[in-house]
Amino acid sequence: MSENTNDPAPDAAAWIVIPLYNEATVVGDVIASLLPHFPHIVCVDDGSSDGSAEVAAAAGAHLVQHPINLGQGAALQTGIEYALAHSACEYIVTFDADGQHRIEDALEMLAVARDDDVAVVFGSRFLDNRTNPGWVKKVVLKTAIWVTNLTTGMKLTDAHNGLRVIRRDAAELIDLKQDRMAHATEIVLELGRTGLPWTEHPVELLYTDYSKGKGQSVLNSVNILVDLVVR
Repeated sequence: MSENTNDPAPDAAAWIVIPLYNEATVVGDVIASLLPHFPHIVCVDDGSSDGSAEVAAAAGAHLVQHPINLGQGAALQTGIEYALAHSACEYIVTFDADGQHRIEDALEMLAVARDDDVAVVFGSRFLDNRTNPGWVKKVVLKTAIWVTNLTTGMKLTDAHNGLRVIRRDAAELIDLKQDRMAHATEIVLELGRTGLPWTEHPVELLYTDYSKGKGQSVLNSVNILVDLVVR
């Protein structure tokens, strides 16, 4: 993740929320890259067994811990509630712990939220051709988009992208109950029901050697399909 020496001053009104599960080898670098831009970073350690919590705390994040693994939806809900407990929080940026999201995209999405006065900005990897998820994952994601749009009434181009900017009034109406990948559809449904204005913004997802080495692309594809069928 690159940094620009001309970046603006740190944005104290935007809180980063990072669900964290067994990402000890990368989360420290993710937090270190974010801190010059966002002084308030909340990591919700969801029962990690690899020391992720200690790494996140040492890197300078606010740390909240689940004693057992409750799922990414629960981690997001905990992080959102933690951020909203601070009155200075005006926006929440949900951000992944594995290094696939770009700080530049988060900053651009925040600017869109403020300049266009929208409550939610969804990151989309399918609004341009910078991201290449591979054909298997792309087919699964496109299927997930179709199902999500059908069930929520939204018209998104990317339904399972964890990079989002959510204004405080919209975040206060989120109450996630689903775990695993099902929460991604649930949060779209809840944000759509607010009736508040939203938009999408093109982002690039970085499929790194690390994430490919963990097999996340194939595993997440299977999880998405299972959740779409079961939930």
